[in-house]
Amino acid sequence: MPHPAPSAWWRDRRYLVLLALGFASGIPLPLTAATLRRWLSEQGLSVELIGLTASLGLAYTLKFLWAPALDQLAPPFFRALGRRRGWLACIQPALILAIAALGLTTPGPTGYAATFALAALVAFLSASQDVVVDAYRIDLLEENEQGYGLALYVWGYRGALLASGAGALAVTELGGWALGYGLCAALLGIGLLAVLLAPEPAAPPRLATTAPGGRLRAAIIDPFLDFMQRRHWLAILLFVVLFKLGEALAGVMTQPFYAQLGFTRLELAAINNVFGLLAILAGALAGGWLIRRLGIARALVLTGFGQMLSNLMYVALALAGHDLPLLWAQVGIENFTDGMADAAFLAYLSSLTNRAFSATQYALLSSLAAFATRTLGGGSGFLAAWLDWPVFFLMTTVAALPAMAIMLWLLRRLPPREAPPPAEVVLSNP
Repeated sequence: MPHPAPSAWWRDRRYLVLLALGFASGIPLPLTAATLRRWLSEQGLSVELIGLTASLGLAYTLKFLWAPALDQLAPPFFRALGRRRGWLACIQPALILAIAALGLTTPGPTGYAATFALAALVAFLSASQDVVVDAYRIDLLEENEQGYGLALYVWGYRGALLASGAGALAVTELGGWALGYGLCAALLGIGLLAVLLAPEPAAPPRLATTAPGGRLRAAIIDPFLDFMQRRHWLAILLFVVLFKLGEALAGVMTQPFYAQLGFTRLELAAINNVFGLLAILAGALAGGWLIRRLGIARALVLTGFGQMLSNLMYVALALAGHDLPLLWAQVGIENFTDGMADAAFLAYLSSLTNRAFSATQYALLSSLAAFATRTLGGGSGFLAAWLDWPVFFLMTTVAALPAMAIMLWLLRRLPPREAPPPAEVVLSNP
């Protein structure tokens, strides 16, 4: 596959497809999280019941359990589109219908069962879509193209979060929840159109086996055994789990922190939401440029330490108090460095996968990457209550040091590949 010239990446159809697929991946998340919780609150559900919606996120954490089926089995329909696009063409229409149906429910204090059931279905289909989109991106792009591909994916994803978050809430003010969810379902048509117009990457290799037991082993066991056979695999998994720890601890406490300093919702909407979104998109694009110029290893080092040190801006803001210019600086620096680090980190995860098992292995790695946010991040409130804000945010900076140390150790011994390696297993045509 020829590499696009650095000056022409924005004209490459593959990157536009990834922009659209990133948008499709981002649409469902707020509809089962923040947007859904606002709806349930207005319908009078108790905080205990609303809190149960956090369990919907388990679909994204556990997606590696069914990723082998999406990785190795042919889609039940649309096989002419190929394995990756065929699965997306099966999943996305079902996801569109599930979101539209969710908006038609009436989640009152005694009639919320259908709402919860459909929200769980949306989360499952959304996580399944993410598995296939990630595998499609890895299969479609060469290693030195992953940076820009991830940058465009992040642009689409973040734009979708805004559309199905703040955008959906604005629409519901005019036409109700059914209209808000219905329009979000329609927006997923952008992803479906991209799938129909997209190129299908070369079919990923599969183990040559026809026996049912052999195919089951190839789909479920071999991806994990393949990963465990590489050198220092435990250190790799530990690094993946810890890389976002400092960011997770700080991120959970940002809203209580801003509120205690006296920043208003209007100030935060303009600075944290709008300006912060622009900063993270610029950071993602800058991260893609760094990967192209420096390679994944050096880009990961620079952006990883930048992400860690950006938490010191919280310390400065905590010491300054209600200081609007410093809030602009803190939000801009934190989001820009996070965008760069996300691009480099996801490119590194992509480089770790064997293309014979790209969907399964990437699903496992991305699930582990979210582990700190969904588990250890939950304890940040207790730490913040025990420590004052400057010490707390200084602690979140220090919390990133173990991952940085493991990263340097790994990159010295296992530098990421910059070109796809030859297959290491006996392969056959799918």
